[in-house]
Amino acid sequence: MDSARFLALALKNPVNVAIIDELAQLALPDAWLVSGCLVQTAWNVLTGRAVDHGIADYDVFYFDPDTSWEAEDAVIRTLQARLAHLGVKVEARNQARVHLWYPGKHGLPYPPLTCSTEGIDRFLTQNTQVGVRRVGGDFDVYAPHGFDDVAGLIARPNPGPNFSAANYAVKAARWKALWPEITVIKAE
Repeated sequence: MDSARFLALALKNPVNVAIIDELAQLALPDAWLVSGCLVQTAWNVLTGRAVDHGIADYDVFYFDPDTSWEAEDAVIRTLQARLAHLGVKVEARNQARVHLWYPGKHGLPYPPLTCSTEGIDRFLTQNTQVGVRRVGGDFDVYAPHGFDDVAGLIARPNPGPNFSAANYAVKAARWKALWPEITVIKAE
């Protein structure tokens, strides 16, 4: 699977399109729709399910040097208000401030990031290391490991400083229950 094919599959979910378009209109800095909502839409299309089957939430990353909670909360509230009509859970996180709360929440190290794609690089699974955003009238797709795992319906751990085998096992079990066709690569 190449970038164009992945994008075509991910954009079959009208919620993905609406969020990407809203992010472009808001002009949030370094803003991306990321992770599961994109991959799971592709899995759903590939397996003949409804495009929104199993999607728990829609994750938005952006990178704003203002690391105050108030600034992030304002973005969260703006997105909630502007996307409420979609009837889905949208989780927006300023990647410039993740290092401030992640260790306390997860008990794992999280060095500061310099851009949103570095946050994508740290996802728990390689297959969900994807992001889509609008650039002008076109789309930009970020996928450091490509799309073979998406096309092959494979969940693969992404070892790194903040990797948790226990969290991976929980996520993989949820996915396996929703998409029994997937192959889960065990964490070492």
